Amino acid sequence: MPLTTPQQLGPLELTEGQWVIGDPTRKEGLYVVLTPEGLEQHRRGEASPQESVRWSQFVELGVRAGCKNWHLTRFGGLAGAFAPGADMGRDGCSLQGILRHPYEHWSVRYTHHERSYTGGHVIVLKALFDQLDEAKALERLGDPRWLGAAVAELSPFTSWYAPKGTRLVEETIRGLIA
Repeated sequence: MPLTTPQQLGPLELTEGQWVIGDPTRKEGLYVVLTPEGLEQHRRGEASPQESVRWSQFVELGVRAGCKNWHLTRFGGLAGAFAPGADMGRDGCSLQGILRHPYEHWSVRYTHHERSYTGGHVIVLKALFDQLDEAKALERLGDPRWLGAAVAELSPFTSWYAPKGTRLVEETIRGLIA
């Protein structure tokens, strides 16, 4: 039986040759395509992106990902008060950042998949965005081969211990950049 390369990390998955955050198959689903030029937010069934932002426009960028669909409901938002740091409620599935010239807050939502996301995958996906943001290398997210190699390295992570995930991402990025 041949080994297959993992093609998903929480809400990030390879779909028809493109890395996408969110579920493009759900009814009226919102999803974000990571292109070499930047991010494109799409709605299922519409040919043109709703919004496009070049990598160079970001001062910072992060991802939020609720692990389960119910985390994004009104009840999930209320339950978030008892789970500090968990991504719940209406913005539980979103990309958020700051754009330059003029400096402004920016965010887009994406649709959660039917499947749940593992805690380990959410931890390392957030850490991947954080580390690339800190290194001023967000454009790596738009390189399909580089991102595929990163996902293959990070997808086995299953721990809920965030510092361990952050260290794994740091080591992975160093290895892939070298």
